[in-house]
Amino acid sequence: MTDAPKVIERIQKRSDFLAAARASSYAKGAVVMQARDRADDSPVIRVGFTATRKIGGAVVRNRAKRRMRAAAKALLPQLGKPGFDYVLIARNGAPTRAWPRLLDDVKTALISLAAESDSPSRASQRAPSSSA
Repeated sequence: MTDAPKVIERIQKRSDFLAAARASSYAKGAVVMQARDRADDSPVIRVGFTATRKIGGAVVRNRAKRRMRAAAKALLPQLGKPGFDYVLIARNGAPTRAWPRLLDDVKTALISLAAESDSPSRASQRAPSSSA
């Protein structure tokens, strides 16, 4: 499964962003990442990017989104889970954060959300056997 290339698409509909906002999230450094399991058995990883006006004007927001897109392009093929939607939200440091630190923020968020998505299913599988 790791040898097969993963298909990565962009999230473009507002309803998909809102659905991801209701899912689990992880804040690390200059990035907040939301991850939602679509539960559709699709091999596609979808990703969206957003930056609010709090971090600056249009030029600053676009720079932050470009940097997050580059980080996601570098890391999602290895760490992203098929069938998930990821939304990266820029925080104040995103436009100016050192590139290795930004990559580390995104990587840590991806790993933490992957572990979180695995743990409830493991817990529910263990619960019936321990109570029986």
